Amino acid sequence: MKVDLITLDGKKSEQIDLPIVFNTKLNSKLIHKAYINLESHGFQKHATHPTAGQDVVADSNDPPTGRGISRIARMKGGGGGRQGQAGEVAGTRGGRQAHRPYANKVIYKKINKKENKLALCSAIAATASKELIQSRGHKIEGISSFPIIVEDEIENITNTSKMVSVIDNLNITQDVKRLANRKKRTGKVALRGRTSKIGKSALFVVSNSEKISKACSGIPGVDACSAKDLSVLNLAPGGTLIRLTIFSKKAIEEISQMKSNHLELMVTLQ
Repeated sequence: MKVDLITLDGKKSEQIDLPIVFNTKLNSKLIHKAYINLESHGFQKHATHPTAGQDVVADSNDPPTGRGISRIARMKGGGGGRQGQAGEVAGTRGGRQAHRPYANKVIYKKINKKENKLALCSAIAATASKELIQSRGHKIEGISSFPIIVEDEIENITNTSKMVSVIDNLNITQDVKRLANRKKRTGKVALRGRTSKIGKSALFVVSNSEKISKACSGIPGVDACSAKDLSVLNLAPGGTLIRLTIFSKKAIEEISQMKSNHLELMVTLQ
């Protein structure tokens, strides 16, 4: 399968062969599963203090029966205040939680290596589908060739204004402007100052993202990542297919080399 190579001016220069990874069949359920499992690896653990709610002097009667009152632990001391009130145990005022969260609990999910690789290959192949990109809500009018592959000079861009010019030449500006029309959020989040989300626009996949990531950081919704770090988290935000993706020529070559060890296996697993 051949696709057009586009210059930074938005013109077609030549045609290149796509690697075998773009022949992978679409598996949206597996991509969603991989996304959920990978996203859980970034969860922050949460726990309460080990003695929270128990730093008081409260004990049950010994023996606990025969005084005409319940057996629950009660505050000790004299002179009024909380004397005789229930405390320390779960269900009482200021007492501990019945089943508190523990920091040592395993909260991340696991996924098989082959499933993860197949999900990534399927997500990469989905970037060549114009219908999927449109169904996600991206504005791609005037773009005829998918996946979008540009020359390697794009990796040397460090200036945001230069990046904006390249995005305009690639007809991606319409998709970036789409984020400005997102509906404002209401409710509790609005009271906390989070009335809007930035959203996701184009993703640039290059060989080395050190320079271009600085240029993209000033453009809302536009991200850049290296081919070796490419993940389902980048290609399917929220676990839903698919994101408008632009590859550099070097990135396509790296993807072909990195996946060469298991691409044939992935094709047989479909």
